[in-house]
Amino acid sequence: MSVCTLLAVGCKSKEAHSHDMTGGMKQNGPLKMDSAMFTTIEWKEQDKKFDKITEGQKLDVSFAFKNTGDKPLVISRVQPSCGCTVADPPKEPIAPGAEGLIKASFNSEGKSGMQHKTLYVTANTKGTQEHELVFEVEVEKKK
Repeated sequence: MSVCTLLAVGCKSKEAHSHDMTGGMKQNGPLKMDSAMFTTIEWKEQDKKFDKITEGQKLDVSFAFKNTGDKPLVISRVQPSCGCTVADPPKEPIAPGAEGLIKASFNSEGKSGMQHKTLYVTANTKGTQEHELVFEVEVEKKK
């Protein structure tokens, strides 16, 4: 397997880290969460489209959500689709009825053309614990 293949596979990996804020247990694979502690989430937007930026500019993105359930909402992991994006998830659980933000910063250095980036979010939510937040921006090459 080539280094490029390894990097591409590693960049897309949605495997759970051993870091766990939910009280769940990691057993040789994805995070195991206590379904009795699941809640519901309402995303204000899951897809965002931005105007053009110039290569080298940073783009700050945020995705608002509300805990619509009756248990604290724990965002246990936010994994960007590549290393050009850094995520800043909430550090503390979000109380029932409260709102929160998942922030990210995209570095367009060395990127040009249409950029389609995804944040893979893992949370203690009913139905599915995996959520995808997507943003797009066109990066104009530096002159």
